[in-house]
Amino acid sequence: MKKITVLALSALITSGAYAQGTLSGDLMANVNFFQRDTAIKAANNPLYDNYLSGGEAWLSLRYYNNGFTATVRADAFHNSNLYNPTQALTNFGVGAWSLSKEFKRLTITGGYIYDQIGSGILFRAYEDRGLLIDNALVGLHLKFQPTDNITVKAFTGQQKFLFERYRPVIKGINVEGGFDVGKNKNIHLSPGVGAVNRTLDQTSMDLIVNTINNQDFPTRFIPKYNMYAFTAYNTLTLGSVSWYAEGSYKTEDVIVRDNILQHPTGTVLYSTLGYAQKGLAVNLTGKRTDNFVMRTSPNEVLIRGLMNWQPIVARLRPQRLMARYTPASQDLSEVALGSDVLISPSDNLDLTFNYTHINTIEDIKLYREAYAEAEYRGFEKWVLQGGVQVMEYNQELYQVKPAVPIIQAITPFAEITYRFNDKHSIRTQLEYQHTKQDFGSWAFALVEYNVAPKLSFALSDMYNIDPGPAASGGSQHYYNIFTAYTQGPHRFTASYVKQVEGINCTGGVCRYEPAFSGMRFGITSSF
Repeated sequence: MKKITVLALSALITSGAYAQGTLSGDLMANVNFFQRDTAIKAANNPLYDNYLSGGEAWLSLRYYNNGFTATVRADAFHNSNLYNPTQALTNFGVGAWSLSKEFKRLTITGGYIYDQIGSGILFRAYEDRGLLIDNALVGLHLKFQPTDNITVKAFTGQQKFLFERYRPVIKGINVEGGFDVGKNKNIHLSPGVGAVNRTLDQTSMDLIVNTINNQDFPTRFIPKYNMYAFTAYNTLTLGSVSWYAEGSYKTEDVIVRDNILQHPTGTVLYSTLGYAQKGLAVNLTGKRTDNFVMRTSPNEVLIRGLMNWQPIVARLRPQRLMARYTPASQDLSEVALGSDVLISPSDNLDLTFNYTHINTIEDIKLYREAYAEAEYRGFEKWVLQGGVQVMEYNQELYQVKPAVPIIQAITPFAEITYRFNDKHSIRTQLEYQHTKQDFGSWAFALVEYNVAPKLSFALSDMYNIDPGPAASGGSQHYYNIFTAYTQGPHRFTASYVKQVEGINCTGGVCRYEPAFSGMRFGITSSF
């Protein structure tokens, strides 16, 4: 009833003041048709055996008038496989709404709030529809600017969970500034500090206590209702140099580690250092994480109940085969170092070099990557790109597969784009991944034809050319036929997909997804 009341109130506000304000919105919808294929293990669950189709949609409206903003979003899930790729989710309701008023230096917002502190290590309320992450904070948010250089934010609420809310309460405050210093005001500083408090509810505490009481006596402890976490960060910009540094600390908190509940403190140190001039750019990244698990409660697992977002040091590769082994950020134990160098000796040539080195604090190898790429644009109608990745990936830890060896892979690739004219172009991509672990070696080929700005057609095949120990079905083809049509603010897509099981990562947050077989249709629109 409360949700219906909020929706009606939002509609009333919109209709009553529409003549003087601005109304905008957007739509995103996906439809899947599941085609059973036992050869690639796309079978033996209700989606393929019973329901055969499903989808999800989000319709958002935003009204603005004289400093007042009202938003409402309707979410629909009909036999959707987003929440659990092997089970159907069916529900409909108001997924988010907010009412906000801007005064001269104060903004008050109530409802579903999306925001973050610093880089997100301490707190981040955000949405990622590809993984069905919607960690909005349902509550109250205040933003105040006492001066032109200082901003203060404070919030309180509970984290969204589908159409419900997690019961623990989250409170936080964030102070940020921006200052030009130095004799010539040529140094810019953007410092910030933040604090978060999470208070457990009684039901969550009861579950924690019951679990602790079932552990061996030496591992038992008295849990606390309140966890406090703090962060301090700054961006320094001086000419061609930019340096970001952040340090975070959390008090004793109940977390799951080594398959039991523990209550350690947690820390994160994170920094990036960049230098750029004509023809050269260098970026160095480092992160050390120790027991910095930020959840609504330890009763939540996988990607549920996450209160923060940890930056990923490794590069997210767009190439299909390299993307199979993307390392997720680790919140229990991680020491990660990354370096990137871009050299442009001419306007037509770019050379890119990357190296990533990730271990646990206990010095267990997690990930290694050495990457080199060259792109040449010196021909009138051709763009040539090629490179190679050498990679090691701890599959036992990242994908929770016991007793499997570290994956060692070499992946060369080439990409050629030919422009017929300003509108028509064709792009071809070839990849080969050599490895003896997991599914073994792969070959990938893609051909994409574009008619700018409206049409795009693509055909690709991912072939298990030399099956490894995990490829129980032998060599398999994984085809993808894709087309997209754009008309103004509207984009329509259709594809036939065979997708191998693996890890799907977005921005360092990852989850396992089983194989997929079938048709996919999508639409995005704004108005």
